[in-house]
Amino acid sequence: MNRIFLLSPANLSGVRGRQVLSKRACFETALRLRGEGLPLGELFAFVSGLYFRGKLAYARAFAQAPPDTPAVFVITTSHGLVPPERVITRSDVERMTLVPIDPADGRYRDPLCRDIRTIAASNKQDGEIVLLGSIATPKYVEPLLEVLGERLLFPSEFVGRGDMSRGGLMLRCVKSGMQLTYIPVATAVRHGARPPSFRHTDPVRELNRG
Repeated sequence: MNRIFLLSPANLSGVRGRQVLSKRACFETALRLRGEGLPLGELFAFVSGLYFRGKLAYARAFAQAPPDTPAVFVITTSHGLVPPERVITRSDVERMTLVPIDPADGRYRDPLCRDIRTIAASNKQDGEIVLLGSIATPKYVEPLLEVLGERLLFPSEFVGRGDMSRGGLMLRCVKSGMQLTYIPVATAVRHGARPPSFRHTDPVRELNRG
């Protein structure tokens, strides 16, 4: 069975996003972005920290696709679905920051729907397409459901968790080799009670021990 993961993007307007885009920044990630560029996944992991690191590590661990076929994609504001390995430059990122993640904005919605149609057509009906991101707002769910309907899945364990908790949970899954439970977004409860906290364990430390 094919299993494709769609990762929600990092917030480029946050503190780390502004830092890496600053023309005065002299740390390695910013210098590479201004020079030869760097992989989108690496950039978003820097900007978002634990949450995107968890999504990226989890998707790479459990994605399944034929050889030489991408199985992990990042949702972007203006470039549709992009593999995390694709190298982007500072000018690419600047163009992304000009477009809001708003389903009513065709600059965001049209490339996303175009790419998800291509992915859906190239995967068998029983293949899994899993969103690793929030389903509590329509910004990702609305355009994806329009194309995929009940084929769009997400981890039920995400309900009620914040970003840090989700990131830690996914890193633990990578270490243990155990996947989360995927259910259709269309029929899911999108808000729920907060699950038990993992505050007594450092997920990054636990992952590094392995």
